[in-house]
Amino acid sequence: MMEMLGGRGGPVLVAALSAIVVAVAGGWLTTIDPWYRSLRVPSWKPPDWAFGPVWTTILTLAAVAGVLAWNAAPEGAARAWLVAAFAVNGALNIAWSGLFFRLRRPDWALVEVTALWLSIALLMLAVGRHSGIGAVLLVPYLVWVAIAALLNWSILRLNGPF
Repeated sequence: MMEMLGGRGGPVLVAALSAIVVAVAGGWLTTIDPWYRSLRVPSWKPPDWAFGPVWTTILTLAAVAGVLAWNAAPEGAARAWLVAAFAVNGALNIAWSGLFFRLRRPDWALVEVTALWLSIALLMLAVGRHSGIGAVLLVPYLVWVAIAALLNWSILRLNGPF
């Protein structure tokens, strides 16, 4: 598919569009409403305004990591695995916002964020097979989702059951 989108520039376009889709879908599902505002949160929770810039940075780094790995990977199965790993990760990223904010199920979101974190670890392995720099670019994503998981767990503990 990427070859159809302009040769070497195609991966950049696909990665950028994919990052935008994940960001927009996740943002659309994230509702800072009275339910969310009523939740008790730990004192260490980052301010709400920080999430947008952090996610923008993380998704940009992930897109760059994907392009680096794609360009270094041989055609065929290696590239197909990269696309599949990024697609699963993107779906899990979006799903967390839907579970937590739209369905108001921090308990389900806590289970899902574990799968998201594992998908990032697998993504790092898949990318790292082709680009060490690309794998390193995914470290902030792994750390941020670990923080998000701890925050999710804390919210569940402070407010549950759901």
